[in-house]
Amino acid sequence: MNKLLKGALASTSALLIMGSIPTVHAEVGDYGVDNSVYQGAYGKFGYAKDKFMISQIGGYTGFGTYDQSTYATQVQSAIAQGKRAHTYVWWQNITDYATADAVLDHFLPKVQTPKGSIVALDIESGGQNTDVIMHALAKIKAAGYTPMVYGYKNYLVQNTDLNRIADKYELWLAEYPNYQVTPEPNYNYFPSFKNVGIFQFTSTYVAGGLDGNIDLSGVTDSGYKKGDADKPKTDTPAIDKGQQADDTDKSNVKVGDTVKVNFSADKWATGEDILPSVKGQSYKVVAVDGKKLLLDGVNSWINRNNAEIISTKDTVQFNGVYVVDQWFVYGGKWYARNNDMSIPVADYNNDIPVGAITLTDRYGNKLPSQTAQGNNGAMEYFTLDGHYKVLERSGNAVKVQIDGEPVWLQASFAE
Repeated sequence: MNKLLKGALASTSALLIMGSIPTVHAEVGDYGVDNSVYQGAYGKFGYAKDKFMISQIGGYTGFGTYDQSTYATQVQSAIAQGKRAHTYVWWQNITDYATADAVLDHFLPKVQTPKGSIVALDIESGGQNTDVIMHALAKIKAAGYTPMVYGYKNYLVQNTDLNRIADKYELWLAEYPNYQVTPEPNYNYFPSFKNVGIFQFTSTYVAGGLDGNIDLSGVTDSGYKKGDADKPKTDTPAIDKGQQADDTDKSNVKVGDTVKVNFSADKWATGEDILPSVKGQSYKVVAVDGKKLLLDGVNSWINRNNAEIISTKDTVQFNGVYVVDQWFVYGGKWYARNNDMSIPVADYNNDIPVGAITLTDRYGNKLPSQTAQGNNGAMEYFTLDGHYKVLERSGNAVKVQIDGEPVWLQASFAE
């Protein structure tokens, strides 16, 4: 998020009139972070105490929507670490209903956090329209998510009817005393307002910069059964990948997997001290030697028990028996299409090279003859028996490499 220094110039008298801080009950709140592309593919937490991550899916500035390439993998990483994952959208210069609908129609189908989780509008810059904001928040709620508005109190008061918003939806407000490392909130700078659900108390949660937040209402439990990060109310491809990593025993870590250096880790396997700046960071495993893992980027060996699995090497399988709905020929090469697996509207990007398929009967038993009958009306079935490299994920679609070629298919079929 685009942070501005707020509150540092506040006078003593201004602090004295801040009304309801004692009712916040922040001592029982969970800590967490918000991440964007600047925190990398697998995101960043500040401390072992952190319980949630709110990741940017993308946004709109007035020149069209943009996606954050790190969003899905950050959600995956948070789930793999047993943290609750949520979503936010940058919201700038959206002042009419048509644009608001277009932006949300673009992003809501791509949300990878569970139904019920937070989808916040990041409102901190540009032109705003309270009627349009209220319309957008209602649309988020109708889609099954928990709407929130993020921003700085002064900006929101000057550019929106914040009272009207807060009467119906929780706020996530930011205010910082300075740019010193701040692991705990300073409530002398609390942006006092009604219905504040999350307080972002610093942009320097750790050295080098990271937004630190505290949940004041329990809103970050939303989307998870009793707030248990391991029990999201619904699953998405990113959640599935995170759970797969979380369920992988450390003894099964392999080259190509990504691990996080635990905050509790003190020494490398070779005896040297692990720098604080390395703790909590994610690295790809480039070699395995017994109980030791060699990490890319830092070129250091770490003991398995000091690392946490964030992502297993991204491959998928397709375990069903599928109907060949149509055969196609491109450049003299045959391809099969299954309409259910294809992404509407299906085209050549969804067609599977014939060399990768096994022709079967309806029960998945391999046929003696692997010669296709063509489009002659005969029912034909096939299986895909390999492990296929994932090239890209987007919403409910996954692009995999099959027989050396990229193929887009419905992610729900990939395991």
